[in-house]
Amino acid sequence: MSEARRWPVIAALGVVEILAWGSSFYLPAVMAGPIAESTGWPLAWVVGGLAVGLLVAALVSPHVGAAIHRRGGRPVLALAALLLAAGLTVVAVAPILPVYLAGWLILGAGMGCGLYDPAFATLGRLYGAGARPAITTLTLWGGFASTVCWPLSAFLVAHIGWRGACLTYAGLHLAVTLPLILAMIPHAPALPVPDGPQESGSAPLSTRERRAFLLFAGVLVLGGAIMSQVSVHLLALLQARGVSLAAAVSYGALIGPAQVGARVVEISLKGRHHPLWTLTAAFGLIALGLWLLAAGLPGVALWLVLYAGGNGIYSIARGTVPLALFGPDRYPLAVGRLARPALVAQALAPPAGAVVLTHAGPGALWWLLLALALAALGLIGALWRVR
Repeated sequence: MSEARRWPVIAALGVVEILAWGSSFYLPAVMAGPIAESTGWPLAWVVGGLAVGLLVAALVSPHVGAAIHRRGGRPVLALAALLLAAGLTVVAVAPILPVYLAGWLILGAGMGCGLYDPAFATLGRLYGAGARPAITTLTLWGGFASTVCWPLSAFLVAHIGWRGACLTYAGLHLAVTLPLILAMIPHAPALPVPDGPQESGSAPLSTRERRAFLLFAGVLVLGGAIMSQVSVHLLALLQARGVSLAAAVSYGALIGPAQVGARVVEISLKGRHHPLWTLTAAFGLIALGLWLLAAGLPGVALWLVLYAGGNGIYSIARGTVPLALFGPDRYPLAVGRLARPALVAQALAPPAGAVVLTHAGPGALWWLLLALALAALGLIGALWRVR
């Protein structure tokens, strides 16, 4: 398919991803405080709704990959829009905390069906071995999720309250996301699913491929643990170094543009290198940024830009490395199975980081994050040898 014919599909998926991320993963960043203040529910439980959602997303992700492998991504993404709308509606009308958490159970199923991994699998199913440029471009769109939705959420909370904001997002999924998916995402021809268990994809993995699968899964676990802890604890870590809250927020605002800028550089290279180079560069930048931050050297803004640039192209590598390692025929199932451990790590790492922060201090957490990044580089080195 020509680039001209792919562009509307990628643009539609880009809008879908912005709204999906903004109304789920990025929702508590703006709304957790107002929700806790207006309801009296403990803030830890309000924020914990996201962890509940991520665990549900981890539970469903292999089944989502199998469904996309069989039928393509269009029906799965349409279901995601409906689930996100339903979950947001339950959250909006929740009279008590258990109902609020039940809403996050539904949101988690929607996240499992509609965030990056299902979108990547959809593009892989549509474009096969030529999906890499589409996956890379989609991450450029997704990089604007917090940029668009954090101000929108704050505006909605200020004018119609957090319940109205959740209902507004639910309406956007029904009025914008769902029609875009149904109108713009092509049908994929159905594929038969072979009988019997499979390691990943429609053919059994060889011994070398199984090792590559486990190594890359380990990288995703470490990467998910790092990214989720930084996103949750960054302001506290910076303030512990004597940075004011206003300055810490300003530094944090650099992450989004830095991620998008790094993705633009990756796109400009036009896929002339193996995706493992992207993965290696990603964790090299992440480790360098974390080392400089852990060392307490001046120049916090620059070190955060290095970290964020690595994080930005890591999102690309998440989608392109499995395509290169396992091929297009097994790509949707591989992505679905790889997503589970990464999502579990994203859910559990922030509470673990909070324990380290409380009992060992911010310095220990910085060095722990650096150790995780270096461990990921070690796994990537092993992955180069077995690819």
